[in-house]
Amino acid sequence: MQEKQSEKEKKVRRGEKVGMASSSGAESESQSPSIYIPQEWSEAAESVAHDSITWPPPVVLVCGPKNSGKTTFSRIILDVLLKRYKKVAYFDTDVGQPEFTAPGFLSLVIVEETPSDLTIPCMKTPERCFFFGDISSKRNPTTYLKYVFTLYDYYRKEYCIYDEGKNHARTKVPLIVNTPGWVKGIGYDILVDILKYIAPSHVVKINISAGRKNLPSGAFWLDDNNYRLGNLIEIKSAHQDTLNRSVLIQKDASLMRDFRIMAYFRQCIPSEKNINTIRELAHELASLPPYAVPITAIKIRHLHCQVPSTEIFYSLNSTIVGLATSSEMFEDLTSCVGLGIVRGIDALKGLLYLITPIPHSILEKVDLLLQGYIQVPSSLMQVKGCRSPYMSSNVLRAN
Repeated sequence: MQEKQSEKEKKVRRGEKVGMASSSGAESESQSPSIYIPQEWSEAAESVAHDSITWPPPVVLVCGPKNSGKTTFSRIILDVLLKRYKKVAYFDTDVGQPEFTAPGFLSLVIVEETPSDLTIPCMKTPERCFFFGDISSKRNPTTYLKYVFTLYDYYRKEYCIYDEGKNHARTKVPLIVNTPGWVKGIGYDILVDILKYIAPSHVVKINISAGRKNLPSGAFWLDDNNYRLGNLIEIKSAHQDTLNRSVLIQKDASLMRDFRIMAYFRQCIPSEKNINTIRELAHELASLPPYAVPITAIKIRHLHCQVPSTEIFYSLNSTIVGLATSSEMFEDLTSCVGLGIVRGIDALKGLLYLITPIPHSILEKVDLLLQGYIQVPSSLMQVKGCRSPYMSSNVLRAN
């Protein structure tokens, strides 16, 4: 495994073809390996689907330690449920390895079509999302949980009620909740809080061979307050079967984050352009004319730190920011409409230059930039043969 990861890192540095998804979910020439699904996993997914004929629709929460296969199993559940429902809600609470958005987001995505390949990252526009601005909840567990609870409340309000416009017909949309792999210490406490608040109808707990890293056995989140116990399903993680076929999607977390960020900003470029390598993507982004945003028209909010007023512009330059509208709040929280790269700041002209795939009609309403710790991939910073849009030749001009 270490040799494979090292080879991938070499390919990223050279700008060779790798399995990088575009905005449409298509990858480059690199072919994905077929995924073998263990019988235990298939039976678990089918048991959830069998229970889905009841009202309310099933709420399935998948949990387990890192690299146990939570995302893979969540996609399997999604595929099974989409054979029975027109829509399935996918609630991603893993800000480090989200399934349908760039890193740093908590999101609720309504999926109507089965993703074509379990191994290909696919960008989807969330129904509603919040930009946490980090790859772990540890910096601010309180805010993180507030986002989780608010998004779940939104799902309950919109997709678990009677539809008054259709003769009280039920709006029946099941929910899949994918959770982070941080299950020790504060991470464990956060998971317990999520389980108690959501009270899922099904909890799928995945165990790995290293027993000390697993969650406690049984319904570990229950206590004397008698929280409702749903169906608990425990399955084993598996990395390969007896025929050495791939079972889990093996991934390097840092590289996958970079690929998702690149897939997101690939949406800035017309889909008809054939882009097969990271180097080509970097050149295309470097050639894009950025939006010129008046500095006086925006506010800046640092999510996890305080920055002196004299250093604000320097802290923003060459960073990824969340784009939000301060006047449009949801439950006292600021929703995010997307991401942008601050390409440069001209203090003399009072302009901030921004690259983003967000349409102009939405962007013109944005007046708040949310800065966290999501970074521009280093492979996009090194553009040879042309002037980099993120380096010293095209950045902040001071008075």
